[in-house]
Amino acid sequence: MGLIYSYDIQLPPGNIARALTRVAELAPPHRDVPPLEVTLPGGDRVVLPFRSGFKSEPVDCSTGGTFEFGTSLMFGIDDAVRAYLEARGGGVEENGRARIGYVYATVRFASLVHPGYASIEFWAATSAMSRLFAASASVRQLFTDLTAASGGVCCLFDTGDGGPEEVCWLNGEATREMIGGSRFPDPQSLVATWPDPGR
Repeated sequence: MGLIYSYDIQLPPGNIARALTRVAELAPPHRDVPPLEVTLPGGDRVVLPFRSGFKSEPVDCSTGGTFEFGTSLMFGIDDAVRAYLEARGGGVEENGRARIGYVYATVRFASLVHPGYASIEFWAATSAMSRLFAASASVRQLFTDLTAASGGVCCLFDTGDGGPEEVCWLNGEATREMIGGSRFPDPQSLVATWPDPGR
């Protein structure tokens, strides 16, 4: 089994529509994919330039649960992204950014770490992409910027191997703290720093 690294954004449930709209804005400008309409809890609808289950049929998430879809996102160029592209024959596009392949996403309308929050997890499709997730400051910045733009409280980097997660963004600030370290000895100590999701 290969590496499956991910960035996991924790945000108030009412911010999911804003987050997904921002994710759609990160898609390549020219995509020949039928629009995917998603109905969220509370009745909000968003239209995404992606597919869910390799289909573009409407998705009804009005009762909550989870929603999975595949993305193609445009990342800024740094040395790690450039090396990844050169190894695979990819290139920089007209907007000075590049796509690195499919990045899969899972929306949980009740987060696993705090059911009062929602989460969006973006996970790498291949081991090579997982290594890029770990090495690239540009990839990290895309997900921390997305956390900020979505009104998220926390962004975690997870290597998926049962090891401690890294806190990349917390309550409005970029950071590099490991869960299991002195500041956050366990996940509960991290969650305790988040504001009440109802505020």
